[in-house]
Amino acid sequence: MSLDFVFEPPQQPAIPVEGEGPLFPLRRIFCVGRNYAAHAIEMGNEVDREAPFYFTKSAQCLCHTGSVIDYPVATQDCHYEMEFCVAIGAEARQVDPEAAMDAVFGYACGIDLTRRDLQAVAKHLRRPWDVGKDFENAAILGPVTRKEAFGAIGAQTIWLEHDGARVQAAPLSDMIWSVPEIISDLSKLYTLLPGDLIMTGTPAGVGAVHPGSRLEGSVDGLVPVRVEFRA
Repeated sequence: MSLDFVFEPPQQPAIPVEGEGPLFPLRRIFCVGRNYAAHAIEMGNEVDREAPFYFTKSAQCLCHTGSVIDYPVATQDCHYEMEFCVAIGAEARQVDPEAAMDAVFGYACGIDLTRRDLQAVAKHLRRPWDVGKDFENAAILGPVTRKEAFGAIGAQTIWLEHDGARVQAAPLSDMIWSVPEIISDLSKLYTLLPGDLIMTGTPAGVGAVHPGSRLEGSVDGLVPVRVEFRA
């Protein structure tokens, strides 16, 4: 059945799959907060090992790697956060950690941009983080590498350079909550479906960008992610 709309619906957000033609359609973006102990400490928070917690970004936040973008509006303190991203390729609902990896399609590099000043106000007022996290170009994503090509998640280094200087670096094994644990926990809150993407947290070393900033980050075995802010 054909559908009529009052205006043209937006194009489906999607990211490339490394070495392939078809794209990975981006459905929802889930983000894990404070999943590296050193980052939690640098942000003045206690390390919480009771349960992971999450915030979300809409798929319309997508910014493709290699883009040149404007400095975000409504902030004087925009920060970078380098992330290891998990692309979901099969339904996961109420799964145990032992079965969670069956839902994984692959992995990608991502940068979570944060309007830190707006986030700080929201924290102070005990309000949601949406305006600090969910805005245009706030999810910079590289191509997805299939999980078979990447191999097992272990001590691969996640890193980011700001204007050529390395500012973030840690092994993925430093994550407080592992990828199977995160998928299992999320699958008990939502039905995860193909196209969902999980940004698994950032290591210590986050900091502010400025007009003219250049960011490049990667995880061993994945395609790097890059972005530049217009001067």
